[in-house]
Amino acid sequence: QVQLVESGGGLVQPGGSLRLSCAASVSFFSISTVGWYRQAPGKQRELVSTITSGGNTNYADSVQGRFTISRDNAKRTVNLQMSSLKPEETAVYYCYENLIGTEYWGQGTQVTVSS
Repeated sequence: QVQLVESGGGLVQPGGSLRLSCAASVSFFSISTVGWYRQAPGKQRELVSTITSGGNTNYADSVQGRFTISRDNAKRTVNLQMSSLKPEETAVYYCYENLIGTEYWGQGTQVTVSS
């Protein structure tokens, strides 16, 4: 059973930065595509960013240039560095892993952007 545990959420002021981390339990992490989604109140869950096993990255247009995703296969972690955060990016951020077509999700971590 794959377990994904997020950390790093919290309250940040508009324009501020935050770093999210996700630790995975599965030993095949290195061959997975991993990433982050988010869900704001009353809205559908949406893609933020993903990174493949080969290191190819994908970003939502709204975060391109402000967010950076990275992974450490030895530590089985995926990180999301977020900067220039906006109030509308307040949401629960979920860690995601796709291992040979099977999807796994973390419990989510709350990010609140507010002054």
